[in-house]
Amino acid sequence: QVQLVESGGGLVQAGGSLRLSCAASGRTFGIYRMGWFRQAPGKEREFVASITWSGGSTFYADSVKGRFTISRDTAKNTLDLQMNSLKSEDTAVYYCNAYRSADYWGKGTLVTVSS
Repeated sequence: QVQLVESGGGLVQAGGSLRLSCAASGRTFGIYRMGWFRQAPGKEREFVASITWSGGSTFYADSVKGRFTISRDTAKNTLDLQMNSLKSEDTAVYYCNAYRSADYWGKGTLVTVSS
């Protein structure tokens, strides 16, 4: 089992920045990939960004490319998402995800961008 706890959500004005963090614990050895997903009110959960745990290869949704940056600290087992130039459409609950033979999810952190 892998436990994931997100932090860093909050209220920010459009054009502002936020940094989300995710702390992984439990059976973290062997994690292949970690990432962020989000779910806006009335919409399905969608992919935001991911990073391979050992190689550090990153992938982004087109909607966040150039604005969001995903990073990880393999020594601390933490995952971050730096979000810049935030838009109202970025408002959502952001979930941390880890893949280690199965998908693991955090409980989410709310990001609200006011216009």
